[in-house]
Amino acid sequence: MSVEALPLTLLILLGELTIGGIWVLLGADLRGSVAKSFIKFGTALVAVTAFFTFLVAANTAVAEEIDGYPLAAAYMPAVRISLAVLFALTIPYSLAAIMGARKTSIAFGSLASAAGLSTIVLMSLVFAPPTWGYPGILLSLVLGALVLGAVSIGMVLGHWYLVKPKLPEKPLRDLTFVLIVALILQALLLIPSLALPRESLVNSFDTPIGESPFFWMRVAGLGLPLAFTYMAYDSSGVRAMQSATGLLYVSMALVIAGEVLAKGLLFVTAVPS
Repeated sequence: MSVEALPLTLLILLGELTIGGIWVLLGADLRGSVAKSFIKFGTALVAVTAFFTFLVAANTAVAEEIDGYPLAAAYMPAVRISLAVLFALTIPYSLAAIMGARKTSIAFGSLASAAGLSTIVLMSLVFAPPTWGYPGILLSLVLGALVLGAVSIGMVLGHWYLVKPKLPEKPLRDLTFVLIVALILQALLLIPSLALPRESLVNSFDTPIGESPFFWMRVAGLGLPLAFTYMAYDSSGVRAMQSATGLLYVSMALVIAGEVLAKGLLFVTAVPS
């Protein structure tokens, strides 16, 4: 991945983290049994990440091509508008949660979730041109959002059990289960991404992608967090919450590294993963 692609990589990662965090947090709130203080902290957290995501988007110039990777730059203004709307919605979402107005909080959380999906739909249009198809990059960003959202919100939730050990284990098990499913789906996405034809990039490596060590590092970046997340899921089932939280810390580090590597591979191979 070139230096030129770093701002776009950061934009994608922050977008996935913010949008996935909203989806997962809203889902946990709708299912109930999570501490109100956790929802208050979580909504404030996604409001902060939404602000930084919009800030990066507003200050990132997007050309028709970046280091040999063609972009549909015409959609970028719509992405910025969508991110501005998303950030604006996270403010009342957070304030309503902090004030204890659960119905209002869920209403604004639902609107923010829809704005997040709209943002991913538009962002996918920007990066789709050289890939095997729009569905591939769309699935990649949706699954990336779910993975980053589940692992970050799950890791934060684990700390609530360290303070309030009597909290029910179901919310943490639900989040780790979502993370397991999303990681499996990410791995399955590699099958069509590698099998279907894509545009040959001028900046791609000379060796086939299957022989690249970076590709196998990406594969490991799916398999290792999947293993640690399963151990966290199992640990939470026997109420070993401290172990589960520690395992989610490791999973989060591996997931972030894997997502960075996945976006780097995207910009040099046009393979969404």
